[in-house]
Amino acid sequence: MRISSVASDYVRLKVDSLIMFCDEEGLKTNPIVKKLNDSLKGALKRAFHSGEFEGKLNQSVVLHSVAGIAAARIVLAGIGSLNKLTDDSYRQAAGTVSNLPAVKNSRSAAFFFGDGESAGRASAVVEGFLLGHFEMNDYKSKSDDKSDKLDSVYFVAKNKAWSHQIKDAIVRGQIVADGVILARRLAAHPGNFLPPRKFAEQAKSLARRHRLGFKALNETQMRAEKMGALLAVAQGSHEAPRFVILEYRGTKKFLDPIVLIGKGITFDSGGISLKPGLDMWEMKGDMQGGAIVLAALVTSARLNLPLNIVGLIPLAENMPSSKALKPGDIVKSRKGKTIEIISTDAEGRLILADALDYANEFKPQAVVDIATLTGAALYVLGYAGAPILGNNGKLMDGIRAASEATAEKVWEMPLWDEYREQMKSSIADLKNSGGKPAGTIAAAAFLENFVGDWPWAHIDIAYVDLEKGGRPYTPKGASGFGLRLLVELLSGWRKLQK
Repeated sequence: MRISSVASDYVRLKVDSLIMFCDEEGLKTNPIVKKLNDSLKGALKRAFHSGEFEGKLNQSVVLHSVAGIAAARIVLAGIGSLNKLTDDSYRQAAGTVSNLPAVKNSRSAAFFFGDGESAGRASAVVEGFLLGHFEMNDYKSKSDDKSDKLDSVYFVAKNKAWSHQIKDAIVRGQIVADGVILARRLAAHPGNFLPPRKFAEQAKSLARRHRLGFKALNETQMRAEKMGALLAVAQGSHEAPRFVILEYRGTKKFLDPIVLIGKGITFDSGGISLKPGLDMWEMKGDMQGGAIVLAALVTSARLNLPLNIVGLIPLAENMPSSKALKPGDIVKSRKGKTIEIISTDAEGRLILADALDYANEFKPQAVVDIATLTGAALYVLGYAGAPILGNNGKLMDGIRAASEATAEKVWEMPLWDEYREQMKSSIADLKNSGGKPAGTIAAAAFLENFVGDWPWAHIDIAYVDLEKGGRPYTPKGASGFGLRLLVELLSGWRKLQK
């Protein structure tokens, strides 16, 4: 799909679908909407009065064969009340119209920004449209796979200066949307098609294409690194683990990197502490944190961010077998701390423990880990947002600001000493589960034991990683939540000091 900006009179623009944004007061205040209503002999006013279209967020109406306009049809996209208008209003509206049959069956479509909306809103529209339009058809037979007819999308305004101004914003929106789609696609692949070895191969291919440094530690190399926690999780599966290391250098070599760590459990049965069978199929996506870190490195490279970034992705399957880790076992982490296994289904924190310790090798400015970590996250924020925890106020402020900009919602939870005590074992240094109380916070308190002397943040994306119903720019399936958040954080990065 080609996306570009053009300067043109919207009346003369020959496209299949001309998309116009309209707020709830648009019929009264927007001269373009007024003119459109006049050409339709008051039909738009009647639609407002009937309630068929009122400019409310995510409402839409398709008008065919409008007199005096070259476009085959006009699509009005509601963006809601003016006093609540944000970039995400445009992102949602664009996602909504991307799925209208009239738009999906168009060869060409154009967004008309009659008031010269900001470049940021142009990026949001591109993101929303591409993300809403995305479909995962990799495993459908060709006879069932509907080809995408839409091949050209334009942003149009009369002003050439404005058209030129938003070119970079359009490119950025497309690159960021591509990153989310990459993460979604990886997380949507089933476990038999994307075990640790195959994930590492995908990472290697993407690293080569985008000039990233790449290394993948195999089982022997992990033993040499004394990654006992990661290896313990992997020992129940015939699929060998991998530890992927990606490096992006966007600035001077001597500047310390930001390290991103993503959980990469390519399938999580729960191990001996077996999960309920009903929704176990969803656990093919337990590597979405790793997918987001891989996509974040690719996106950073495509955006030429002036940073040095390292991505660490520990990869394993968590399976039950005669060789599997057992409740009651004690394992030794790379840091040397011993861990009593209370539940083999609390495996994500084990692989992250060795990755957090390995991050010290890079002398990082800061470390951010992202993981589908705890079922308890459902009882913290539900499906609306991700709990975050950390040890540095500036870093947490940066994540909150990125959340505000992207509408990927987060909320900080406390790390009190009571939670640290909860994770202590009577026969080892730590235990990997503190039971049901404050499960999301207790898991972060466990991870904190492996954090070096640097700013650290933990993002728990369990329950925002999978969209079950479908929303304007998040179709049913893997959500890619966190990619836009991390890219926004990195784009506005300032060196953090404790």
